[in-house]
Amino acid sequence: MKKYLKIFLLIIGTVSYSQTTVKGTVKDEKNNPIPMANVLVVGALEGTTTDMEGNYSFPSKLTGEQKIKIAYIGYFGQTKTVNFNGDVTVDFILKESIETLDEVVLTGTSVKRSQKETPVSVTSFSAKDLTKLNTSSQANILRSVPGITTENGGGEVGSNVFVRGLPSGGQFQFNPIQIDGMPVLSTFGLNSSAHDVYFRTDIGMKSLEFIRGGSSVLYGAGSVAGIINYTSETGSVTPKNILKTEVGTNSRYKADFLTSGQLGGKDSNLFYALTGFYRYDEGPIKTGLPTEGYQIRGNIKKVTEKSTITFSGQVIDDKVQFFLPYPLQGGSRERPIGNDGNEILTLQTAAASNISYATPDGIFKTNIKDGVATKGGYFMTNFVHDFSDNFSIDAKIRKSNYKHQFNLFLDGSGLTGPKVVETQQEYLNARGLTTGDFTTLNGASLPADALLFENRILDRVRPLDELVSEIKLINKMGVHTLTAGAFMSRASAGDMNITTAYLSEYSNRPGLVNLSGYTVDGVTNRGAGYSNKNVTSNKLAFFLTDQIKLDKWNFDIGIRHETASGTIANEKTADFAMSTFAGNSKIATIKWGTGAYETANVSTDAYAISLAALYKINTSTSVYGNFSKGYFFPELRSVKINAAGGHSTYSPENIIQGEAGVKYGKGNFSGTAALFSLNLSDRRNIAFLNDGAGGFIEKVDLQDTRSYGIETTWNWKFIDGFAFNGTFTYQKHELTKSENNPTFVGNKLARQPNVMTKLGLSYDKSNFDANFDFNYAGDKFTNDANTVKLDGFGIVDLSVGYTFSIGKDNETLRIGAQSFNLFNSAGITEGSPRLGDNQTDEQFFVGRPIIPRTALVNFTFNF
Repeated sequence: MKKYLKIFLLIIGTVSYSQTTVKGTVKDEKNNPIPMANVLVVGALEGTTTDMEGNYSFPSKLTGEQKIKIAYIGYFGQTKTVNFNGDVTVDFILKESIETLDEVVLTGTSVKRSQKETPVSVTSFSAKDLTKLNTSSQANILRSVPGITTENGGGEVGSNVFVRGLPSGGQFQFNPIQIDGMPVLSTFGLNSSAHDVYFRTDIGMKSLEFIRGGSSVLYGAGSVAGIINYTSETGSVTPKNILKTEVGTNSRYKADFLTSGQLGGKDSNLFYALTGFYRYDEGPIKTGLPTEGYQIRGNIKKVTEKSTITFSGQVIDDKVQFFLPYPLQGGSRERPIGNDGNEILTLQTAAASNISYATPDGIFKTNIKDGVATKGGYFMTNFVHDFSDNFSIDAKIRKSNYKHQFNLFLDGSGLTGPKVVETQQEYLNARGLTTGDFTTLNGASLPADALLFENRILDRVRPLDELVSEIKLINKMGVHTLTAGAFMSRASAGDMNITTAYLSEYSNRPGLVNLSGYTVDGVTNRGAGYSNKNVTSNKLAFFLTDQIKLDKWNFDIGIRHETASGTIANEKTADFAMSTFAGNSKIATIKWGTGAYETANVSTDAYAISLAALYKINTSTSVYGNFSKGYFFPELRSVKINAAGGHSTYSPENIIQGEAGVKYGKGNFSGTAALFSLNLSDRRNIAFLNDGAGGFIEKVDLQDTRSYGIETTWNWKFIDGFAFNGTFTYQKHELTKSENNPTFVGNKLARQPNVMTKLGLSYDKSNFDANFDFNYAGDKFTNDANTVKLDGFGIVDLSVGYTFSIGKDNETLRIGAQSFNLFNSAGITEGSPRLGDNQTDEQFFVGRPIIPRTALVNFTFNF
């Protein structure tokens, strides 16, 4: 009896602990493996992800019929029913998806899941999507994101990005850019440079995701309103090589490349990816200041059974021109006609590139010809290790160093009294001069009716050095996925500003003008403006999140606490009388640094909480809601230091956000609709305004704002190959407090429209693809005073392409054409940022028009 009992118990034990091994491959329709695809057993807590060859394998204790689901960004999900009796092999071939809610979200989550199961608003772009966009600026890419207004009137960098419901001066203030999960710049406001000056989008991007709403603060430094996260291409066992050449208007030329694959033999676990570009252009508006540059990025990845370690880096040496507002025709605000009878597209001019003069530190020569110049790069390490099937670590560290200059032309003299554009007599009268001869630099007399434009060059020196690290521990416990993490950064940056005034004609790309006794080589004898700051920042944050996945419900809960401290060192200035001015015996008073500094140390802390829930009504419909209390640390450079050595207070801005909506996706249609609200308090609104003497004053106003609205998105494949997609956002917004200007309470937020929409028609079938997009932003005010209104306008972008098969091994050639602002719309993106609430609609209106129509043709080889 004992013998039979032992045999019986052994059989029971064997059955109880026997496991099924489930394995297979996941590929696309071209037989390419899909790495990192999500493999899940529906209704169970079992699954894995595919390796670099698209293979997967996992043990299962389940028996009987089970459903295995595969999900990956940019592809239709696929589910197969399998009988778990013994080892099982199941292969999948995924089709590219237009049902965006089935795409897997990678950013801001420790569990890969589809958008349909994510209780936040997400917009994602695949690598294929990005290749169809004009990626010369972030504005061109992000224009398709709902709830975002982007302005690229300044050119390729320094794009102004405004997120629904929030006040901003632009430049990614509340929504930083991340590369592979790490912020390009961990502290906003060390200087006035934007995130996109340190990084250029290239064809080495696997995907782009924009997560909107307050939940993003848990996963990114400064991510009050959203995260813009790019994921880089990495190598796999299937080699990939892409060459792309591009030619366009204004002598634009660009060459891109991507190569990735395996290092070593077939059994090697080492992979690489290398991407980059070289660009030369004289645009997008010709100034006579051509720019060129390059960027190279790459990574090497080692994969073992339990670990992945990736070393990545960037080298950049690139220059572009930046455009600010200039005087347009008063009333109509159209591009004006110059002295020569021709339309003025820009008042920026290569004639100013040789300006120089003596200073206490020697001869200063403007770097305006370089425009926005960035040189340097970063090195990053990402280590991921699975201690077990349920417990892992994800650690990143990055070191960045850039030599950066932001040289730009301003929008007038900045003097109180003179008109922005003047006759010669008006110019003399406004400066208290009784007589003088106006001549070109070669000595020719200026026509008596020629108008004058006195302008300024602002040379900004912006070096940046930064160390950033983040570590996350991820533990899956039943229906819970807990993530505990820490974030640290230390950054230092320079903020030197040198302002030089010069006199020119009022015409396109004008020549400089001399006024006898007042200018030398076009430079006025008002001398130079000077300011210099050195700013350091330290941040330390801890966060804890729990992502709960039930049968019908998904919950996201999280808390983050962050401490921020900084040191601000302002160089004192003094007036210096120079006996030599621009190499001649002229007297000029130069404001310059003394070498002595005033220093302030500040510190503060804040916390954020986020609660989000989603309920799956059925396989096609989900409802969701989220609430967050977040924070934003003000710009450190805004801290004022008084004569006694004291400084202004430094405390966090607070934001409360809420959103509730529905997500639907079935067959050929997917869409979302949501209500949202935002309340921002204690915001330090910073404006750099003309001081009336040609320099600037920094004005800080403590504000509260409130906004709410509705947002919808849709994607409908109405005919095979054709899809109609779009977004619509309507928002109400207002200032609820202005410490400096109580009368502004109730006014609309500056530069925020009430209506934003994007309508797109796309075709992608066989070898032909095309996209026709219309983006519209409604009326808005340039300032908090709501005294200057800008009419809404729309921009049409068009891209078409045809792909040829040119080899026996799936080699292809795509010939494409693109046009930004196809119908040459002439909207104005902003008024004068230096005039602020004092701007008026006079004979000449200072504003920045959108970039005129540009066109390009590209050739893309895949082999």
